[in-house]
Amino acid sequence: MTRASFAMDGSRIVSFTVEGHTGLAEAGEDILCAAVTSAVRLTECAVNDVLGLEAPVKVNQQDASVTLKLPRNLAGEADQVCQTLLAALMVYLVQLQEEYPEHINVMEV
Repeated sequence: MTRASFAMDGSRIVSFTVEGHTGLAEAGEDILCAAVTSAVRLTECAVNDVLGLEAPVKVNQQDASVTLKLPRNLAGEADQVCQTLLAALMVYLVQLQEEYPEHINVMEV
């Protein structure tokens, strides 16, 4: 099962971790795992490569996990854009959870 957790500071998302394989199909044929991975990579690219924020990202191949933490000093437009991106990721993953409840779990922490 894939677990996605979003760390909150009040109503702000400050980080997320996505870990584990969905187990929907064999490795390389799992469309759900590919969808999750693609959404996480797109979010990370938008935050770091497009916005240039240098948010720390930790990838662990062994437990198939990715963690992204937003910089603490975000404000103004950059913070608003990041909140929109992370909220969109959360909503997308929740929608996948509704379709595949045995394979993905999304939570706020």
